[in-house]
Amino acid sequence: MNSHTNATTSPTPAPLSTARAHRLGARALGVIGFALLTAIAAQIRVPLPGTPVPVTLQTLAVLLAGITLGPWLGAASMALYLCWGLLAGPVFAVPAWGPGTLLGATGGYLIGFTLAQPAIGLITRAGRGRLPGILAAVLAGNLVIFACGLTWLHVWLGTGLAATLAMGLWPFLPGLVAKTLAATGAGRLLQPLARTWFDR
Repeated sequence: MNSHTNATTSPTPAPLSTARAHRLGARALGVIGFALLTAIAAQIRVPLPGTPVPVTLQTLAVLLAGITLGPWLGAASMALYLCWGLLAGPVFAVPAWGPGTLLGATGGYLIGFTLAQPAIGLITRAGRGRLPGILAAVLAGNLVIFACGLTWLHVWLGTGLAATLAMGLWPFLPGLVAKTLAATGAGRLLQPLARTWFDR
């Protein structure tokens, strides 16, 4: 009889189930896909007179990332977007890329994209993906994004609160309302996808 029978045999790892593999693949595609969507939305921009911050569709993509992917995958997607712009190419709304863009006028908004994801995702989850919860998540996300953006813009401008609001908030309110409504409606439609594949 072999004295070494099964004594040193390592247990065979359980194979990754097909369902789990599909879920992991969907999450990876979701993270990459929303980073790409944010980059594309950033190119749809309208410069405004009197402010260095352009109007873009970015915020819509950012809000949908948190609503759909959840708090942590959403944050991973926006972190990937930031890394892309810092290291690899011009994917931001301003026609520049590299680490210096975070020190420009829009740097605070870019940081806010990532920091807003936990609030958006957790509030959506707490509201069970229903319309009131999604609306609350969108409002919270906007609050974080603009708080970060306006704080840094105030430092960057070196001027008072009135000038900061005139350049970083008031011109964007009509678009903010429209994107809030669009993100709430689209986010509600995406909930079945979110619950099936992502961080729910």
